[in-house]
Amino acid sequence: MLSLDVRPIFYVIGALLSVLAMAMAMPLVADLAAGADDWRVFAVSSALTLFFGVLLMLTNRTERIALSLRQTFILTTASWVVVCFFAALPFMFSEQSLSVADAYFEAMSGLTTTGASAYATVSVLPPGLLLWRSLLVWLGGIGIVGMGIVILPFLRVGGMQLFRSESSDKSDKVVPRAADMALGFGWVYLALTFICIVSLRFAGMPMFDAINHSMTALGTGGFSTQDTSIGFYQNPAVEWVLILFMFLGSLPFVRYISLVRGDYGSLWRDSQIRTYMIFTVIVSLGLALYLMVMGQLSPGEAIRHSFFNCVSIITTTGFASLDYLQWGPGPIALFFILTLVGGCTGSTSGGIKMFRFEILWLALRTQVNRLFSPNRVLPLTYNGKPVDADVIISVMSFTFVYIALILIFAVLLGMTGLDYTHAISAAATALGNVGPGLGGMIGPVGNYEPLQDGAVWVMSVAMLLGRLELFTVLVLLSPSFWRR
Repeated sequence: MLSLDVRPIFYVIGALLSVLAMAMAMPLVADLAAGADDWRVFAVSSALTLFFGVLLMLTNRTERIALSLRQTFILTTASWVVVCFFAALPFMFSEQSLSVADAYFEAMSGLTTTGASAYATVSVLPPGLLLWRSLLVWLGGIGIVGMGIVILPFLRVGGMQLFRSESSDKSDKVVPRAADMALGFGWVYLALTFICIVSLRFAGMPMFDAINHSMTALGTGGFSTQDTSIGFYQNPAVEWVLILFMFLGSLPFVRYISLVRGDYGSLWRDSQIRTYMIFTVIVSLGLALYLMVMGQLSPGEAIRHSFFNCVSIITTTGFASLDYLQWGPGPIALFFILTLVGGCTGSTSGGIKMFRFEILWLALRTQVNRLFSPNRVLPLTYNGKPVDADVIISVMSFTFVYIALILIFAVLLGMTGLDYTHAISAAATALGNVGPGLGGMIGPVGNYEPLQDGAVWVMSVAMLLGRLELFTVLVLLSPSFWRR
């Protein structure tokens, strides 16, 4: 068996729990300001989380945190599992308490920026719980951006090695230099959130709702303070603001750093961003045209609702401006396909992600050309860089496992009593970290409260797998990983 030093792993988890405990102060203050008794819930949850966080840090102190490849794989999965448990405490202790399974599901949904809720109604929740749900999405978004920039390229998971920083240390250590670089993305994330709050406030949304929806829009998580999501406000200005910021949250945050430094062409030079923008516009306009031809909506409403809901699903946010399941079988099939797409790498969105579709297209085009020109040398390049064979294999493996897992989770969900439509869409939306599924129960105006505990645990596992790019978790199941 592998001799593994677990002290750095426990120390980092302790630090994350300490940050989580401090974050609980915000909903505590919100409840105190509103006169809600639930502030005690956050006081107790924060104290427990801080106690265990500090305990882990004190008992596992090391002079220098330097993680090996195996330690990083273990830490990445363990940190999400443990942090989600402590993040679920307020949901278990509150007056509107959830079961252990539902509370863990709610926390996992927030931190993975999925946005699927186990609450039957959220409009009756105290302000602290509403803020806590949004804060989990926001904190999860920061963690996802940092993970996508610092950890996943280093782990060479699913073709992510394409985005490994050229300045990174090439040894098998997670480099502090990259971690320092991630702090810059935190400031960009904070600035975009503040701008979104101001924009929503000017658009007519109440301040508390603007704060919540800004955090969940940039985090592409989709938790709302209203049961009917954004459709509650009936405000076109609010919808257009959220369309913009959902889209911004799904772009690579590394490009924002270039933008701040004065490289204004960095966004358009990125191949996946160009493809992503073109794809989103074409799909949204196509759906709007369909809705106009079918006479379901006026031209202005068709364009607005089409863009809002397509961007919401493509970016894996999960907001809804209305119940798009009423648009007919064609749009429903389209939305299921959009569930699989996702945004760009290095963003807060989930799904397969656009760069993988580009790599698959390059591989397919090369294979077709070789059929009629077998001796022709066709170099593969992506963003001006050569694409190695291991990247192509990695992307193809990821896509195959992704589709296979959707089918496996659909079968498992079907065994809990869900019909085919609910099972397959719930599996796809959990693995893609999207939120709303298809069917009356879990659709855009539904929720996951009716699901049995077995289905809830299956979806929690699916959300974790999807967020950690599948292989980061699956590698831990390999016996050879644990051998010396």
